[in-house]
Amino acid sequence: MSIPFPRAAVSALALLACGAIGAAQIERLTLSEMVAKTDDSIVGKIVASKVFRVDHPVDGPDLFFTTITIQGRSLVNGVAVEVPVTFAGGFVDPQHGVHNSEAPAADEILIGNEVVAFYKWSDNMGGDVAGNALYAAHGGLYRVVHAGTDSVALGKGPGYAIDNNWKLQDLDAEVTRLDEQPK
Repeated sequence: MSIPFPRAAVSALALLACGAIGAAQIERLTLSEMVAKTDDSIVGKIVASKVFRVDHPVDGPDLFFTTITIQGRSLVNGVAVEVPVTFAGGFVDPQHGVHNSEAPAADEILIGNEVVAFYKWSDNMGGDVAGNALYAAHGGLYRVVHAGTDSVALGKGPGYAIDNNWKLQDLDAEVTRLDEQPK
């Protein structure tokens, strides 16, 4: 018994899609690998958030990016900094924008949240947008909470650079130590 052509084509496309999905993997990073691959990391408060759209002749129309500005200090050297960090996705209004499954969740990037962010300069994140790219998308941003007298960076589980909760002072010391190692 033969399968009609449209059904066969759909089946073949489904198999190809499964093969492509099976080959795609999100990069798993240890804290050491994250520090080695990024320019810096910051701990601080999100003080601004802006979504913008780019229409590009090569990369296409309707590219949306979010830039959050974090005011705090470098975990590498302790210097006070204010850093804009950009990632793909976001909405300029309820009808115009794009969801990105790899972007941080909306509640993670609220103004006033305290976060740890790892970033690396990119000359082109798409659409010729240059800036400090949030490294590993949502895997480069971690919420900070306060428990008694301790500040804690919340881990995201196995495969993430911060897999378990870390006291911020311990994370700070470890990132500084790791950055001092030869690259």
